[in-house]
Amino acid sequence: MSLADAHTRQSPGRTFAVLGTGAMAYVLLQSLVVPALPTLQAALHTSQSSISWILTAYLLSASVATPVLGRLGDMFGKEHMLVVVLAALSAGSLIAALTSSIGVMIAARVLQGLGGAVFPLAFGIIRDEFPRERVPGAIGGISTMLGVGSGLGIVLAGPIVDHLNYHWLFWIPLVMTAIATVATFLFVPESPIKTPGTVNLPAAALLSGWLITLLLGVSEGADWGWASPRIIGLFAAAVVLFAAWILVELRARVPLVDVRLMRTPVVWWTNISALMFGFGMYSMMVVLPEFMEAPRAAGYGFAASVTGAGLAMVPATLAMIVVGMAIGPITAAVGSKLPLIAGGLLGGAAFAFLAVAHSAEWQVYVTMALAGLGMGLAFSAMTNLIVDAVPSTHTGVATGMNANIRTVGGAIGSQVVTSVITAGVAVGVLPHEHGYVLSFLVLAAGMIAAALAALLVPNVHRRVGVPAAETAEPLAERV
Repeated sequence: MSLADAHTRQSPGRTFAVLGTGAMAYVLLQSLVVPALPTLQAALHTSQSSISWILTAYLLSASVATPVLGRLGDMFGKEHMLVVVLAALSAGSLIAALTSSIGVMIAARVLQGLGGAVFPLAFGIIRDEFPRERVPGAIGGISTMLGVGSGLGIVLAGPIVDHLNYHWLFWIPLVMTAIATVATFLFVPESPIKTPGTVNLPAAALLSGWLITLLLGVSEGADWGWASPRIIGLFAAAVVLFAAWILVELRARVPLVDVRLMRTPVVWWTNISALMFGFGMYSMMVVLPEFMEAPRAAGYGFAASVTGAGLAMVPATLAMIVVGMAIGPITAAVGSKLPLIAGGLLGGAAFAFLAVAHSAEWQVYVTMALAGLGMGLAFSAMTNLIVDAVPSTHTGVATGMNANIRTVGGAIGSQVVTSVITAGVAVGVLPHEHGYVLSFLVLAAGMIAAALAALLVPNVHRRVGVPAAETAEPLAERV
């Protein structure tokens, strides 16, 4: 080991700062563009259907890249792969900041989507390099950045577009990713834990295929028509490709994703809970801004500006920051299962409250604070549960699949609540208040379902200093 590596291994705080900067930049690139889509549509001289691909391309790219690059990190070195991912994220941000073409912008967003692998790679580095007692808190801190960055992006988008221009939506994350790329190369040690083998290309192709067809069908269903041949064909293809992927993985000597490991009770029920939390979080970011910006004449809403609607996310963001700082002691005291259950219950209570009380802005702020606490607890807990439940050689791909499942839940949830709000409403007419009330109840039900799934996560007892995956009973007995 070199002197530099030896020094860095004694500096987990610095490593965490580097990993956190890269993770925050990725999440900002995901959320900053959401409130700015009308501005981007006008600036790029394109249609509403075309501008939606700025989100869809990013989502599809990240869904494919997250588990695949996480697996490559397990095989060839997490630090090396993280440098590659951050460099790609930087290049995509640079192209997006310079272009005024919708086609080039979509291509840049595909490149940026590779940054989805930042999270599984960061989790793997933390597990491999940090002192065992600091792992839960560090993983929790990185996990909560998903919610913190999403909230900050929605808050900052309005002022950036109003006082600068849309190019700065990409210049600011570019600075962060460039710093993180150089700092990763210089200061993050290469993990000594690697998985020998090769990439299972047929499995990677099938995994990419069913994720793309499923997410594309969910994302475009409202525009193309849920009963249209294209959407039905996409869903049918997703089912066939998923079944083929399972068969290939089961028969592979070196699987890309060990689906037997995914079936273990801890991983299975944590991922089901993740699906429902993704449903709630991403749907919340669709529903709340629209509700806040609705004119008073609608009988609800607060006629807020884009910036004002973004400010409603501040309580959630602050709550997630608080949870991120406290999750280490919480996990040490009660483990990760109870925070996951509590996160679902808090989220359910928050949205149930909003369904019956939404006539004053303070009620929205209280809801967001409670939801932020719930999301912060849940995202930290589920990642720690996955990391503890799988062998260290599978950390990247297992946490990557968990992130993907949240993405799938978010895509489904966004479409479900949009359909609930607009059901029976003519084009160009404001939705009825009861549509929003029903959407809040749907979100509450989703959070309660997440808590129920968390209740089914087995209690894992481990020796101090030894990951649960290394003390658990044989896999065949757990499936």
